[in-house]
Amino acid sequence: MNKYVTGAVIRKLRESKKLTQEELAQKIHVSSKAVSKWETGQGFPDVSLLEPLAEALGLSVIELLSGEDIRNSNPHSDMRKSKFYVCPVCGNVIRSVGEAVISCCGVTLPAVEAEPADEEHEIRIEIVEDEYYVTVDHPMTKEHTISFLAAISDFGTQFVKLYPQGGAEARFKRGRVRKICAYCNRHGMFEVIL
Repeated sequence: MNKYVTGAVIRKLRESKKLTQEELAQKIHVSSKAVSKWETGQGFPDVSLLEPLAEALGLSVIELLSGEDIRNSNPHSDMRKSKFYVCPVCGNVIRSVGEAVISCCGVTLPAVEAEPADEEHEIRIEIVEDEYYVTVDHPMTKEHTISFLAAISDFGTQFVKLYPQGGAEARFKRGRVRKICAYCNRHGMFEVIL
């Protein structure tokens, strides 16, 4: 991880759980003086305490390190609110249906924000019977490529991973598709709302 938990974060999270320093200390088997030192910046919790500290504060270690208590604001899993995360190290693509803290290869990933398709990333959509045939006229080299295409509907996401040796094209079933997305490894994600 490229961050370490700070005293200000520990204090903010402890207070949000309405815990005293003494109560938090008891939960993780340290002294209240240790918690006080962490919160005043006179020391940091040992790495072996991160998991128990996160558990005592009711969140994950990743959330603790990010300083945020992430709560999914999409409890009914509205697929149109799906988020994509792309690892800059390995290219892994992860999708969530709401707020999440996602990490890959030791990096906490931000959600990819989609922009309207532009001329360089024009998403062409043809209707062929019960499918959308989607193409993007874009270079497909290892250095600059469309990494994936996705069709997001009310009830799911259709996802096609693309490779530089192929074309930037995919077919998606039309049923209630609300938007089509294309992810460029240099310029980010672009979308067309249907």
